[in-house]
Amino acid sequence: MTRRLFHLVVLLLLTACAPAPAPPADKPGEVAGPRAAAREVKVAADLQKKWGLATGPVARLSVTAALVLPGMITLNQQRTAQITSLLEGRVTSVGADLGDQVRRGQALLVVQSPALAQAQTAFLQAAARRNVARRELDRARELVKDDAIQQKEVQRRQAEFEAVTTDYGLAESQLHSLGWDHAQLDALLQRAARTSADLSDIVDSALTIHAPMDGRILTRDVVVGEHVHPDKLLFTVSDLSSVWAQLDARERDLPGLSIGSRVQVTSEVYGPRRFEGTLTRIGDVVDDKLRTIKLRVDLPNPGLLLKPNMFVQGALESRGVARDVLAVPEEAIQTIEGEPAVFVATPGGFAVRVVSVGERVGPNRAITAGLDGRETVVVAGAFNLKAELLKSSFAGE
Repeated sequence: MTRRLFHLVVLLLLTACAPAPAPPADKPGEVAGPRAAAREVKVAADLQKKWGLATGPVARLSVTAALVLPGMITLNQQRTAQITSLLEGRVTSVGADLGDQVRRGQALLVVQSPALAQAQTAFLQAAARRNVARRELDRARELVKDDAIQQKEVQRRQAEFEAVTTDYGLAESQLHSLGWDHAQLDALLQRAARTSADLSDIVDSALTIHAPMDGRILTRDVVVGEHVHPDKLLFTVSDLSSVWAQLDARERDLPGLSIGSRVQVTSEVYGPRRFEGTLTRIGDVVDDKLRTIKLRVDLPNPGLLLKPNMFVQGALESRGVARDVLAVPEEAIQTIEGEPAVFVATPGGFAVRVVSVGERVGPNRAITAGLDGRETVVVAGAFNLKAELLKSSFAGE
């Protein structure tokens, strides 16, 4: 009984210490292990060519420290206009709608305004008084030569002429402020000279409001028949081919900032696409709560892709000592099992290498961990390798 119990205990101990059976060998093209770092894909040479696979060494680049700052797209205030009616009146026609592209000088709306008719009437009356005063002055200058009148009468008429000329200039300026040019004023004077009709039949109360610049109608708040006044905003027009990126820099970032620096602006909407602008203004006031300062970047907007109020990030080089980084093209980096990874060329195929990704360096991304710089990586066609890896994983399951 004791001998049998002893043998049983020895057998149990030997069974517990025995090594676990080795897993079956991987088949070509299948996953080599459960972790992404141990996976390897084997692809025939003809398939590599068909998929456009290309390999290259890990780049070593010299870069200066870059600041990546959050921000928002805003209208370029130097290319934006808010349009109101200069006079009170009733809208009789609207010539532009929301979203329209308009040209400088294009008629946006017409307002019937009694005040415009009054301004034209005042101008014509001032012109008539000036003409009478000029004739009186000329006649006095002739009479004084014959001693028919005294010199002081000439001086009096000279003063009257200067006074009505001043009134004429003020009336002319009033019409200029309402958008009238010299050609329109001359035409009004000619109409008055050709007819003896009442002035109310000569003047026109239709005030045409024109676009002050090329741009797109961003807001419209006016309809035909509406009574408008000068403090009501009717249209907002902006040239969206150029916008601003307003970035938030931290207080400690200020020593590294300089006007004229190039800035790379990106948005999640457009992925890796970069919009290049110029830092044109560094704010003068630090926010007392956030401890940030506003930066303004002038940004060309090809295709009008950047929209006001869109969230963006701006990357700009900060003055400092250059440093060396490892980098690979953006296309080389794939997301596998939620982690960034690259495919490293091996004697048997292409192995997945999990990496840590840093800042953008031109068309490349810095690699802060996972590579030592001696590897050859897939720089084109990596997405096809990822698809083959996923297919092999599903087949294995």
